[in-house]
Amino acid sequence: MISVAAMALMPVAAQADQFINILTGGTSGVYYPIGVALSKVYGEGIEGARTQVQATKASVENINLLQQGKGEFAIALGDTVKLGWEGDADAGFKAPLDKLRGIAAAYPNFIQIAASAESGVVSITDIMGKSMSVGAAKSGTELNARAILGALGMSYDDLSKTEYLPFAESIELMKNRQLDATLQSAGLGVASLKDLSTSVATTIVSIPPDVADKLGAPYVAAVIPAGTYEGQTKDVQTLAVGNYFLTHADVSEETVYHMTKLLFDNLSELSAAHKAAEAITLEGALQGMPVPLHPGAERYYREVGLIK
Repeated sequence: MISVAAMALMPVAAQADQFINILTGGTSGVYYPIGVALSKVYGEGIEGARTQVQATKASVENINLLQQGKGEFAIALGDTVKLGWEGDADAGFKAPLDKLRGIAAAYPNFIQIAASAESGVVSITDIMGKSMSVGAAKSGTELNARAILGALGMSYDDLSKTEYLPFAESIELMKNRQLDATLQSAGLGVASLKDLSTSVATTIVSIPPDVADKLGAPYVAAVIPAGTYEGQTKDVQTLAVGNYFLTHADVSEETVYHMTKLLFDNLSELSAAHKAAEAITLEGALQGMPVPLHPGAERYYREVGLIK
């Protein structure tokens, strides 16, 4: 039997093992490669850490899993996080997700609608009478789709067919000419739309800037630059919504402090994983944060002078 005195001399690292489950999205999106890069950074940089990357249905599932304590780090869309924090029943949240805590603002998600060239869809209003995939049911992407159509006085009833599919599955239907368009909320250059645009003639569909004015924060007018996708010769007007890195209240201050510090110490690793991560900056880390900061993240921001 080990004496109490002997136990006191055992290495603290053995008692400090930390499992970090990183909640991302589908493997063809942007959340996943960024999560994989962070998993490597955290596995190597946090003593005793064991990391795992979980592919999910993204924002809505991620924040529900955080609330349940089934993940330690997640990426999610700002409007979804706000709705979850408020417990918006229409968005599928039966009660407020009060354990959510903020780590940092990430990069913006661009609302990207790709239509087959033969469909003739050029602007969002052209989608009436056409078929479109709006993302997995009650996912962050699907909540975006509902909000945008609603701001234009439209609904899914105005479509000939509505599919509730993740990114990769939507692309397969479009390649097989079973779908006119797909709405995907993701970082610029998302792999799924790159795959589509190199496979079939594709139009990136515009959304007028005044839709952002009707929706209000966290939606803003944005532009998908020419050349982002194969055959896209001009800038295309659209909307953007900020993403956030999150955790939950029961993760230790020490762990979240190190996760936050390592995140900003290794931005080049994230940018190498996906170009969208180039938009992550320390200066913008607190911009529009829809939930309270975790004390571990706050400690880091005080250390670097972002919070006085």
